[in-house]
Amino acid sequence: MKLNIACIAGDGIGPEIVREAKKCLDKVCKEFGHEIEYKDILMGGCSIDAYGVPLTDEAISIAKSADAVLMGSIGGNTSTSPWYKLEPSLRPEAGLLKLRKELNLFANLRPAYLYPELKDSCPLREEAANKGFDMLIMRELTGGLYFGDRYTKDIDGEMVATDTLTYKESEIRRIAIKAFEIARKRRKSVISVDKANVLDSSRLWRKVVEEVHKNYEDVTLEHMLVDNCAMQLVKEPSQFDVVLTENMFGDILSDEASMITGSIGMLSSASLNDTKFGLYEPSHGSAPDIAGKDIANPIATVLSAAMMLRYSFDLDKEATAIEDAVKTVLKDGYRTIDLMPSEEKEKLTLASCHEMGDLLVKRIVCK
Repeated sequence: MKLNIACIAGDGIGPEIVREAKKCLDKVCKEFGHEIEYKDILMGGCSIDAYGVPLTDEAISIAKSADAVLMGSIGGNTSTSPWYKLEPSLRPEAGLLKLRKELNLFANLRPAYLYPELKDSCPLREEAANKGFDMLIMRELTGGLYFGDRYTKDIDGEMVATDTLTYKESEIRRIAIKAFEIARKRRKSVISVDKANVLDSSRLWRKVVEEVHKNYEDVTLEHMLVDNCAMQLVKEPSQFDVVLTENMFGDILSDEASMITGSIGMLSSASLNDTKFGLYEPSHGSAPDIAGKDIANPIATVLSAAMMLRYSFDLDKEATAIEDAVKTVLKDGYRTIDLMPSEEKEKLTLASCHEMGDLLVKRIVCK
Protein backbone atom coordinates (compact mmCIF):
# COMPACT_ATOMS: atom_id res chain seq x y z
CA MET A 1 0.00 0.00 0.00
CA LYS A 2 1.12 3.56 -0.68
CA LEU A 3 0.43 6.12 2.05
CA ASN A 4 0.13 9.74 0.92
CA ILE A 5 0.53 11.91 4.01
CA ALA A 6 0.29 15.69 4.28
CA CYS A 7 2.50 16.86 7.17
CA ILE A 8 2.04 20.04 9.17
CA ALA A 9 5.00 20.44 11.52
CA GLY A 10 3.61 23.72 12.82
CA ASP A 11 5.13 25.86 15.55
CA GLY A 12 7.13 25.50 18.75
CA ILE A 13 8.06 21.86 19.37
CA GLY A 14 6.00 20.79 16.35
CA PRO A 15 8.91 20.20 13.94
CA GLU A 16 10.78 18.13 16.56
CA ILE A 17 7.92 15.79 17.43
CA VAL A 18 6.74 15.35 13.82
CA ARG A 19 10.30 14.40 12.85
CA GLU A 20 10.21 11.50 15.33
CA ALA A 21 6.75 10.38 14.20
CA LYS A 22 7.97 10.29 10.60
CA LYS A 23 10.89 8.10 11.67
CA CYS A 24 8.46 5.62 13.21
CA LEU A 25 6.18 5.64 10.17
CA ASP A 26 9.17 5.04 7.91
CA LYS A 27 10.18 2.03 10.04
CA VAL A 28 6.64 0.62 9.95
CA CYS A 29 6.50 0.90 6.17
CA LYS A 30 9.89 -0.78 5.86
CA GLU A 31 8.86 -3.62 8.19
CA PHE A 32 5.46 -4.24 6.60
CA GLY A 33 6.28 -3.52 2.95
CA HIS A 34 4.42 -0.23 2.36
CA GLU A 35 5.40 2.93 0.51
CA ILE A 36 5.00 6.35 2.06
CA GLU A 37 5.15 9.86 0.61
CA TYR A 38 5.06 13.08 2.64
CA LYS A 39 3.99 16.51 1.45
CA ASP A 40 4.95 19.22 3.93
CA ILE A 41 2.69 22.25 4.30
CA LEU A 42 2.68 25.28 6.58
CA MET A 43 -0.06 26.19 9.04
CA GLY A 44 -0.19 28.42 12.10
CA GLY A 45 2.44 30.94 13.09
CA CYS A 46 4.99 29.68 10.57
CA SER A 47 2.44 30.26 7.81
CA ILE A 48 1.75 33.77 9.11
CA ASP A 49 5.47 34.52 8.98
CA ALA A 50 5.77 33.15 5.43
CA TYR A 51 2.49 34.22 3.84
CA GLY A 52 0.70 36.59 6.23
CA VAL A 53 -2.15 34.15 6.89
CA PRO A 54 -2.37 31.07 9.16
CA LEU A 55 -3.51 28.79 6.33
CA THR A 56 -3.26 29.28 2.58
CA ASP A 57 -5.63 27.95 -0.08
CA GLU A 58 -2.73 25.96 -1.53
CA ALA A 59 -2.15 24.25 1.83
CA ILE A 60 -5.84 23.33 2.01
CA SER A 61 -5.69 21.89 -1.51
CA ILE A 62 -2.64 19.75 -0.66
CA ALA A 63 -4.31 18.50 2.51
CA LYS A 64 -7.45 17.54 0.61
CA SER A 65 -5.44 15.60 -1.97
CA ALA A 66 -3.70 13.49 0.70
CA ASP A 67 -5.00 10.32 2.35
CA ALA A 68 -4.48 11.79 5.83
CA VAL A 69 -2.82 14.70 7.62
CA LEU A 70 -0.22 14.38 10.39
CA MET A 71 0.21 17.53 12.47
CA GLY A 72 2.55 18.68 15.22
CA SER A 73 1.41 21.74 17.14
CA ILE A 74 0.14 25.22 16.37
CA GLY A 75 0.66 28.61 17.99
CA GLY A 76 3.06 30.32 20.38
CA ASN A 77 3.17 32.27 23.61
CA THR A 78 -0.08 34.26 23.65
CA SER A 79 1.39 37.00 25.85
CA THR A 80 4.60 37.65 23.92
CA SER A 81 4.16 36.41 20.34
CA PRO A 82 3.37 39.08 17.71
CA TRP A 83 0.93 36.59 16.16
CA TYR A 84 -1.55 37.34 18.95
CA LYS A 85 -1.58 41.06 18.25
CA LEU A 86 -3.38 40.24 14.99
CA GLU A 87 -7.15 40.06 14.72
CA PRO A 88 -8.58 36.66 15.73
CA SER A 89 -9.17 35.49 12.15
CA LEU A 90 -5.44 35.86 11.40
CA ARG A 91 -4.06 34.17 14.52
CA PRO A 92 -2.43 30.69 14.37
CA GLU A 93 -5.38 28.71 15.77
CA ALA A 94 -7.70 30.23 13.16
CA GLY A 95 -5.86 28.13 10.60
CA LEU A 96 -6.69 24.95 12.48
CA LEU A 97 -10.37 25.86 12.83
CA LYS A 98 -10.51 26.65 9.11
CA LEU A 99 -8.81 23.37 8.16
CA ARG A 100 -11.21 21.36 10.32
CA LYS A 101 -14.14 23.07 8.63
CA GLU A 102 -12.74 22.73 5.10
CA LEU A 103 -12.04 19.02 5.61
CA ASN A 104 -15.37 18.45 7.42
CA LEU A 105 -13.57 16.93 10.42
CA PHE A 106 -16.53 16.59 12.73
CA ALA A 107 -15.40 13.68 14.92
CA ASN A 108 -12.54 14.22 17.37
CA LEU A 109 -11.17 11.07 19.03
CA ARG A 110 -9.05 11.52 22.14
CA PRO A 111 -7.93 8.32 23.85
CA ALA A 112 -6.81 8.45 27.49
CA TYR A 113 -4.91 5.35 28.63
CA LEU A 114 -2.95 4.93 31.85
CA TYR A 115 0.17 2.88 31.18
CA PRO A 116 0.96 0.67 34.22
CA GLU A 117 4.53 2.02 34.18
CA LEU A 118 3.21 5.56 34.61
CA LYS A 119 0.65 4.97 37.35
CA ASP A 120 2.90 6.71 39.90
CA SER A 121 2.60 9.86 37.80
CA CYS A 122 -1.21 9.69 37.90
CA PRO A 123 -2.55 12.40 40.26
CA LEU A 124 -5.51 10.24 41.34
CA ARG A 125 -5.65 8.25 44.56
CA GLU A 126 -3.75 4.97 44.53
CA GLU A 127 -6.87 2.78 44.33
CA ALA A 128 -8.08 4.47 41.13
CA ALA A 129 -4.61 4.48 39.58
CA ASN A 130 -4.10 0.78 40.31
CA LYS A 131 -7.34 -0.06 38.48
CA GLY A 132 -6.10 1.81 35.44
CA PHE A 133 -8.31 3.12 32.66
CA ASP A 134 -8.63 3.02 28.88
CA MET A 135 -11.19 5.47 27.49
CA LEU A 136 -11.87 7.27 24.25
CA ILE A 137 -13.54 10.66 24.28
CA MET A 138 -15.54 11.24 21.09
CA ARG A 139 -15.98 15.01 20.74
CA GLU A 140 -18.16 16.67 18.10
CA LEU A 141 -15.79 19.16 16.52
CA THR A 142 -17.49 21.47 14.01
CA GLY A 143 -20.72 22.53 15.69
CA GLY A 144 -21.94 23.96 18.97
CA LEU A 145 -20.81 27.06 20.83
CA TYR A 146 -17.47 27.47 19.06
CA PHE A 147 -19.10 27.80 15.66
CA GLY A 148 -22.32 29.63 16.56
CA ASP A 149 -23.09 33.30 15.97
CA ARG A 150 -21.38 35.62 18.46
CA TYR A 151 -21.31 39.33 19.11
CA THR A 152 -20.68 41.97 21.75
CA LYS A 153 -22.74 45.13 21.66
CA ASP A 154 -24.07 47.97 23.75
CA ILE A 155 -27.63 47.41 24.95
CA ASP A 156 -29.13 50.26 26.97
CA GLY A 157 -25.72 51.53 28.02
CA GLU A 158 -24.32 48.14 29.05
CA MET A 159 -22.03 45.89 27.03
CA VAL A 160 -23.61 42.50 26.37
CA ALA A 161 -21.77 39.49 24.92
CA THR A 162 -23.66 36.66 23.22
CA ASP A 163 -22.45 33.24 22.04
CA THR A 164 -24.91 30.91 20.33
CA LEU A 165 -24.95 27.13 20.90
CA THR A 166 -26.66 25.46 17.96
CA TYR A 167 -26.83 21.82 16.85
CA LYS A 168 -28.62 20.27 13.92
CA GLU A 169 -30.12 16.83 14.24
CA SER A 170 -27.89 15.62 11.38
CA GLU A 171 -24.74 16.83 13.17
CA ILE A 172 -25.64 14.87 16.29
CA ARG A 173 -26.61 11.76 14.35
CA ARG A 174 -23.33 11.45 12.43
CA ILE A 175 -21.13 11.79 15.54
CA ALA A 176 -23.31 9.28 17.41
CA ILE A 177 -22.91 6.76 14.59
CA LYS A 178 -19.11 7.17 14.78
CA ALA A 179 -19.19 6.62 18.54
CA PHE A 180 -21.22 3.42 18.36
CA GLU A 181 -19.15 2.07 15.47
CA ILE A 182 -15.90 2.59 17.37
CA ALA A 183 -17.42 1.23 20.60
CA ARG A 184 -18.06 -2.02 18.74
CA LYS A 185 -14.30 -2.34 18.25
CA ARG A 186 -13.62 -1.65 21.93
CA ARG A 187 -15.63 -2.72 25.00
CA LYS A 188 -19.08 -1.95 23.54
CA SER A 189 -20.03 0.80 25.94
CA VAL A 190 -21.02 4.42 25.21
CA ILE A 191 -21.64 7.08 27.83
CA SER A 192 -23.25 10.12 26.23
CA VAL A 193 -22.55 13.33 28.14
CA ASP A 194 -24.86 16.35 28.02
CA LYS A 195 -26.65 18.96 30.14
CA ALA A 196 -30.17 17.85 29.30
CA ASN A 197 -31.59 19.13 32.60
CA VAL A 198 -30.92 22.70 31.41
CA LEU A 199 -30.16 23.01 27.67
CA ASP A 200 -32.49 22.49 24.71
CA SER A 201 -29.49 21.52 22.57
CA SER A 202 -28.69 18.74 25.06
CA ARG A 203 -32.25 17.48 25.07
CA LEU A 204 -32.12 17.16 21.28
CA TRP A 205 -28.67 15.54 21.64
CA ARG A 206 -30.04 12.90 24.01
CA LYS A 207 -33.08 12.21 21.81
CA VAL A 208 -31.01 11.67 18.64
CA VAL A 209 -28.39 9.53 20.41
CA GLU A 210 -31.15 7.26 21.70
CA GLU A 211 -32.58 6.93 18.18
CA VAL A 212 -29.16 5.97 16.77
CA HIS A 213 -28.65 3.47 19.59
CA LYS A 214 -31.57 1.38 18.30
CA ASN A 215 -29.27 0.26 15.47
CA TYR A 216 -26.53 -0.77 17.91
CA GLU A 217 -28.28 -2.87 20.52
CA ASP A 218 -25.05 -4.82 21.13
CA VAL A 219 -23.56 -1.63 22.57
CA THR A 220 -24.72 -0.35 25.95
CA LEU A 221 -25.76 3.31 26.25
CA GLU A 222 -25.79 5.43 29.38
CA HIS A 223 -26.49 9.15 29.72
CA MET A 224 -24.51 11.30 32.14
CA LEU A 225 -24.70 15.01 32.95
CA VAL A 226 -21.46 16.84 32.21
CA ASP A 227 -20.86 18.01 35.78
CA ASN A 228 -21.23 14.46 37.06
CA CYS A 229 -18.93 13.20 34.31
CA ALA A 230 -16.25 15.67 35.37
CA MET A 231 -16.45 14.26 38.90
CA GLN A 232 -16.55 10.62 37.80
CA LEU A 233 -13.39 11.06 35.69
CA VAL A 234 -11.39 11.71 38.85
CA LYS A 235 -13.37 9.35 41.08
CA GLU A 236 -13.72 6.20 38.95
CA PRO A 237 -12.18 6.62 35.45
CA SER A 238 -12.14 2.85 34.85
CA GLN A 239 -15.93 2.93 34.25
CA PHE A 240 -15.52 4.78 30.92
CA ASP A 241 -15.06 3.21 27.49
CA VAL A 242 -16.35 5.60 24.79
CA VAL A 243 -17.49 9.02 26.00
CA LEU A 244 -19.67 10.81 23.43
CA THR A 245 -20.24 14.54 23.82
CA GLU A 246 -20.61 17.91 22.12
CA ASN A 247 -17.87 20.37 21.26
CA MET A 248 -17.28 22.50 24.36
CA PHE A 249 -17.95 19.72 26.88
CA GLY A 250 -15.57 17.48 24.93
CA ASP A 251 -12.88 20.15 24.88
CA ILE A 252 -12.94 20.44 28.66
CA LEU A 253 -13.41 16.75 29.52
CA SER A 254 -10.67 15.55 27.17
CA ASP A 255 -8.18 17.94 28.77
CA GLU A 256 -9.20 16.65 32.20
CA ALA A 257 -8.81 13.05 31.02
CA SER A 258 -5.38 13.83 29.57
CA MET A 259 -4.02 15.06 32.88
CA ILE A 260 -4.98 11.95 34.86
CA THR A 261 -2.78 9.86 32.55
CA GLY A 262 0.27 11.46 34.15
CA SER A 263 1.37 13.64 31.25
CA ILE A 264 -0.38 15.33 28.35
CA GLY A 265 2.74 14.37 26.38
CA MET A 266 1.27 10.86 26.05
CA LEU A 267 -2.11 11.81 24.54
CA SER A 268 -2.80 11.32 20.84
CA SER A 269 -5.88 12.44 18.92
CA ALA A 270 -7.65 12.02 15.61
CA SER A 271 -10.19 14.17 13.80
CA LEU A 272 -12.25 12.28 11.21
CA ASN A 273 -14.81 13.08 8.54
CA ASP A 274 -17.41 10.72 7.07
CA THR A 275 -14.79 8.95 4.93
CA LYS A 276 -11.48 7.37 5.96
CA PHE A 277 -9.77 10.75 5.88
CA GLY A 278 -8.48 12.16 9.14
CA LEU A 279 -6.17 14.71 10.75
CA TYR A 280 -3.92 13.30 13.47
CA GLU A 281 -2.19 15.38 16.13
CA PRO A 282 -1.05 15.30 19.76
CA SER A 283 -3.43 16.74 22.32
CA HIS A 284 -0.79 19.06 23.76
CA GLY A 285 0.23 22.51 22.60
CA SER A 286 3.32 23.94 20.97
CA ALA A 287 5.29 24.46 24.23
CA PRO A 288 7.34 27.40 22.89
CA ASP A 289 9.34 27.55 26.14
CA ILE A 290 11.07 24.25 25.34
CA ALA A 291 11.13 24.50 21.54
CA GLY A 292 14.52 23.66 20.04
CA LYS A 293 15.85 22.11 23.26
CA ASP A 294 15.32 18.48 22.15
CA ILE A 295 13.48 17.63 25.38
CA ALA A 296 9.88 17.43 24.13
CA ASN A 297 8.00 14.15 24.46
CA PRO A 298 7.25 12.84 20.94
CA ILE A 299 5.13 9.88 22.09
CA ALA A 300 1.75 11.61 21.68
CA THR A 301 2.59 12.42 18.07
CA VAL A 302 3.91 8.91 17.44
CA LEU A 303 0.71 7.44 18.88
CA SER A 304 -1.29 9.84 16.68
CA ALA A 305 0.55 8.33 13.70
CA ALA A 306 -0.54 4.89 14.95
CA MET A 307 -4.14 6.10 15.05
CA MET A 308 -3.71 7.28 11.47
CA LEU A 309 -2.61 3.82 10.38
CA ARG A 310 -5.61 2.26 12.11
CA TYR A 311 -8.43 4.65 11.17
CA SER A 312 -7.41 6.05 7.77
CA PHE A 313 -5.64 2.99 6.32
CA ASP A 314 -7.14 0.04 8.25
CA LEU A 315 -3.59 -1.08 9.09
CA ASP A 316 -4.31 -2.48 12.54
CA LYS A 317 -1.19 -4.65 12.80
CA GLU A 318 1.03 -1.74 11.84
CA ALA A 319 -0.67 0.52 14.40
CA THR A 320 -0.28 -2.13 17.08
CA ALA A 321 3.43 -2.43 16.25
CA ILE A 322 3.90 1.25 17.13
CA GLU A 323 1.76 1.01 20.26
CA ASP A 324 3.68 -2.07 21.42
CA ALA A 325 6.96 -0.24 20.86
CA VAL A 326 5.77 2.56 23.17
CA LYS A 327 4.83 0.04 25.85
CA THR A 328 8.19 -1.71 25.53
CA VAL A 329 10.20 1.51 25.77
CA LEU A 330 8.34 2.47 28.94
CA LYS A 331 8.82 -1.01 30.43
CA ASP A 332 12.52 -0.75 29.63
CA GLY A 333 12.67 2.34 31.85
CA TYR A 334 13.18 5.13 29.33
CA ARG A 335 11.50 8.47 29.99
CA THR A 336 11.44 11.95 28.53
CA ILE A 337 11.78 14.65 31.16
CA ASP A 338 8.01 15.19 31.58
CA LEU A 339 7.64 11.54 32.60
CA MET A 340 10.57 11.49 35.01
CA PRO A 341 9.37 11.35 38.64
CA SER A 342 11.98 12.82 40.99
CA GLU A 343 11.69 9.95 43.49
CA GLU A 344 12.58 7.23 40.96
CA LYS A 345 15.22 8.88 38.81
CA GLU A 346 17.87 6.33 39.72
CA LYS A 347 15.74 3.50 38.26
CA LEU A 348 15.01 5.23 34.95
CA THR A 349 16.95 6.50 31.94
CA LEU A 350 16.34 10.03 30.69
CA ALA A 351 15.89 10.30 26.91
CA SER A 352 15.84 13.37 24.71
CA CYS A 353 13.20 13.87 22.03
CA HIS A 354 15.30 12.39 19.23
CA GLU A 355 16.61 9.61 21.48
CA MET A 356 13.06 8.57 22.34
CA GLY A 357 12.29 8.43 18.63
CA ASP A 358 15.35 6.24 18.02
CA LEU A 359 14.36 3.91 20.89
CA LEU A 360 10.87 3.50 19.45
CA VAL A 361 12.15 2.83 15.93
CA LYS A 362 14.38 -0.01 17.22
CA ARG A 363 11.38 -1.68 18.84
CA ILE A 364 8.96 -1.50 15.90
CA VAL A 365 8.90 -5.00 14.41
CA CYS A 366 6.63 -7.04 12.18
CA LYS A 367 5.47 -10.01 14.27
